[in-house]
Amino acid sequence: MRSLSRWGFTAAVVGLMGSTLAHAQQPTGAAFGPGEQAQYRVRYLGLTAGTATVTVGAPMTQWGQSVWPIVSMAKSDDLVGVYPIKSRFVSYWDAGAQRVTGSDLHSEENRKRRRQRIQMSADGAGAKVIKQKESDAPRESEHTLPEGTMDVAGATFALRGQELVVGRSYSYPVFTGSKQFTMSATVEGRETVTTPAGARDTFRVRVHTDFGGKLESKRDMVAYLSADAHHVPVRIEADFALGTVVAELTDYKPGRVVAAVARADNSGD
Repeated sequence: MRSLSRWGFTAAVVGLMGSTLAHAQQPTGAAFGPGEQAQYRVRYLGLTAGTATVTVGAPMTQWGQSVWPIVSMAKSDDLVGVYPIKSRFVSYWDAGAQRVTGSDLHSEENRKRRRQRIQMSADGAGAKVIKQKESDAPRESEHTLPEGTMDVAGATFALRGQELVVGRSYSYPVFTGSKQFTMSATVEGRETVTTPAGARDTFRVRVHTDFGGKLESKRDMVAYLSADAHHVPVRIEADFALGTVVAELTDYKPGRVVAAVARADNSGD
């Protein structure tokens, strides 16, 4: 299963999921905060392929800005695939501005390491990308992007903060470090979903992406977000060219409400 060399992307998918509609709305409440942690079981082609954990870390300073690090970690099962895979993706979330300031990716596949750093401009309309493989020299590039661009994890957390309404669509400009596209999410209905963490009332959300290569989608992804105030991803189903991936929630611990979120909630008063 050499195709599992791209499995590290699952951490970002779990972290799942801008346009005028999304940014015209204010967050409805404290859907998440520092200390939140969600753990997932990831299945690939019907087999348990590994685990993923998404954690909102304590406030920190990055590039001179106060941010919350959203840390997505994925690890393949030792019994699946030809070689072990570990991935750590950190998205830096500015809670007051409800935007992403950049990200760091560190991955190890078959004991070969690579890293990628993205630093977004203040208006989210540009980015500097630094990529490095093993002992190779770092490669830098500059990119012009639509205003308000986020990464996949940041778009997910932005969506979680919205008032989810059946029939409504939301869209976000997303940048992966090499490709930019618009990710759209449509709330299709309500559904009870049972995972190892128990049964939950959820919103069924259909997500359209534009990844390429082995991550090209055969059909739209489907995400089930809890219908409570947290809107935590409970189950995610993705059918990529490399195979079907399903992530299910196994444990969830909510975070705490902090002043930055309260200020964002009251910004429209």
